[in-house]
Amino acid sequence: MLSILIPTYDYDISTLVEEIHSQLLKTEAVFEILCLDDHSTNLETVKQNERINSFSNASYTVLPENIGRSRIRNLLAQKASYNWLLFLDADVIPVKKDFITKYIEAISDEKEVIYGGILYQEEKPKQENVLRWIYGKEREALNVKQREEAIYLRFLTLSFLIKKSVFHKVKFNEDIPNARHEDTLFANDLKHAEIHMTHIQNPVYHLGLDTSADFIRKSMESVEVLVIFLKNNLIEHDDILITKVFTRMKKFSLNHVLSSMYSWFGNRFEKNLLSNNPSMFIFDLYRLTYLCHLDKHQ
Repeated sequence: MLSILIPTYDYDISTLVEEIHSQLLKTEAVFEILCLDDHSTNLETVKQNERINSFSNASYTVLPENIGRSRIRNLLAQKASYNWLLFLDADVIPVKKDFITKYIEAISDEKEVIYGGILYQEEKPKQENVLRWIYGKEREALNVKQREEAIYLRFLTLSFLIKKSVFHKVKFNEDIPNARHEDTLFANDLKHAEIHMTHIQNPVYHLGLDTSADFIRKSMESVEVLVIFLKNNLIEHDDILITKVFTRMKKFSLNHVLSSMYSWFGNRFEKNLLSNNPSMFIFDLYRLTYLCHLDKHQ
């Protein structure tokens, strides 16, 4: 028995739900599709999504107020009727027609969390979206072997299956800012709770490409959130690569140099990242120098 849980905000999920519903009908699974809208402001999008209510065992509900990414996922799990929860982000679509079947076949009593992975479409997008596309293809679109080298670190919440009983133990943290890294913290909490995670090859395409400017902004906000996580002992310095490198730099007093680099070269870093050929090395350096800058000015 399967509960499909899809949070959305100002995004048309009707095509995603139609595809998932069609695949479910081809199985013998008992299912429900629950979609919660985090108080969208785009009325045309809401109207498009309302057709979800015409599908069997599916519902679309607009919340009376915006509650944020962590709370809406927890609320979906609370409303779910069945013992396996399949979370899907609004801006994904299954790569293959047996997406649901593969997840169902992967279920067993021993499994607790199952992650199928994500892909990005091969065609290079227009320049304003190139940075997010390159980052996704290089850092997120990993096969099973690559993901198993860092089981929790390479887990993303765009598409994953979890036992409801396990989700009761490790939920999304609602106390963190409604900014970034809620998936990082969730994965880290799974790790520390010793929840077993299984990686399979059952990807979705990630369709919602931010502009390069938006992705840079969100990435820097993510660095700010990491500082909050560290300050409140929500993560250890070795849990995430950037904070691990930062700790080493600080140990050898190189963090001051890196902080100065942010002030000196930040504009040049950003110019590269907004180009048609952004460098992932520059992207990493920009974030690391910003982390050092924040730490210096606390």
